[in-house]
Amino acid sequence: MIQPVESPALPSPPVALEHLFALHGIPDRPASLHAGLPPAQCVQAALLEDSIGSLLVLFPQDSLLDLKRLTELTGRPLRAASAATLERYLTRYQLGALPATPFSASVPCLYQAGLTGQARLWLPAGQPDLLLEVTGEELASLLEKASAGHFATPVSAIRPNLDRPEDDREQISEAVRHFTTRRIRQRLEETLEIPPLPQTANRIIKLRVDPNATVDDITDVVETDPALAAQVISWAASPYYAAPGKIRSVEDAIIRVLGFDLVINLALGLALGKTLGLPKDEPQQATPYWHQAIYTAAVVDGLRRAMPREQRPEAGLAYLGGLLHNFGYLVLAHVFPPHFELFCRHREVNPHLHHSVIEQHLLGITREQIGGWLMNFWGMPDELCTALRFQHDPAYAGEHAVYANLIGLAVRLLAQQGIGSDPASPIPEALYARLGIDPAEAAAALAKVLDAELALRNLAGQMQPPRVR
Repeated sequence: MIQPVESPALPSPPVALEHLFALHGIPDRPASLHAGLPPAQCVQAALLEDSIGSLLVLFPQDSLLDLKRLTELTGRPLRAASAATLERYLTRYQLGALPATPFSASVPCLYQAGLTGQARLWLPAGQPDLLLEVTGEELASLLEKASAGHFATPVSAIRPNLDRPEDDREQISEAVRHFTTRRIRQRLEETLEIPPLPQTANRIIKLRVDPNATVDDITDVVETDPALAAQVISWAASPYYAAPGKIRSVEDAIIRVLGFDLVINLALGLALGKTLGLPKDEPQQATPYWHQAIYTAAVVDGLRRAMPREQRPEAGLAYLGGLLHNFGYLVLAHVFPPHFELFCRHREVNPHLHHSVIEQHLLGITREQIGGWLMNFWGMPDELCTALRFQHDPAYAGEHAVYANLIGLAVRLLAQQGIGSDPASPIPEALYARLGIDPAEAAAALAKVLDAELALRNLAGQMQPPRVR
């Protein structure tokens, strides 16, 4: 196991934390945040609040903070502190990040029972990526005025379905039955109340599989949807493509800048995206949906180009998979509105966990399951269904695996830059090897996208449909 790196070059903990440690006779043992640290011995801190006030909560990183159990324990409807509350707390004690130590009697502390039973632990030390090593006894001393309770669920007890798509239909149906107040007798498709595939999307799908389709055909389809036509033209006129001269029409955008393949898949992604509006409630600090979609599609395209030519998948489908990779997020918000709000609150207090763990714990299904199922229900290409369903299984090697693997690699690369909905995680060498991509070339593809971040953000901003009320 990789050990924490101890170094005199590490920054000093904040003065308030040094004073607290000195008061309890605990020596400073700084260490850098490192992926190899055992999660059970790394303390996760969350600042929560309600109408009564704030509460600092500590629990191990190998667990999920369950807000329902916390409410039952405290009798308080706690949720993640607002950005303003957190900023006031950090400013008051001159901190750069939330530490896992209580500072004030006005902000009581609650910790997961058993936490102090570890031989040693690593605490967030009030500066980004800085930890302090303590023994269990030393942490107990720091928490002498805090309360212990059982409110965290071990991640090992939560098992998202990563590799059994044959079970998706039943699990989705079970989740709907569980969260619906009336007895369900209709077919699953009726129960989910998903809007039918838009007419524009239907026409585009027919063009995708028509070997005789022309630029005139896709131009006719796009121009029948004024909003879609405007977006295609603005896309082509973006600084991201640096097209010479002014883009005057959809046909001009296709012929001079974007090309048939990109436009047909971009148009399909936009048409599907408009089917389900963005949820009104989203987790704090979340990367906006369309920003994440555009970044991922752009990185997928760059990674595909870095692959050996004989291994490259179809460019349009790969790009479309990147654009729609998080579509299940919109479906969850549409199908489970009140429980999606519960997901948002848990996402805020469990930033250390992958979203699939939280969704499985709360709903019994993940966005990947429901997104992949819906693509199949709508008759989308098998490659796209597979891409959405298996994107977070880096070991997936089944049919059409290249699409899922490309998205998975793109998402992990972006997460390392703080873009997306999940914490950064290691990228298996086997994933690079299966795609035939050198890590340095993958980093170069990512850098190219990040260099064009402003242009991509502008494009993403043009794609925002109305939010769900």
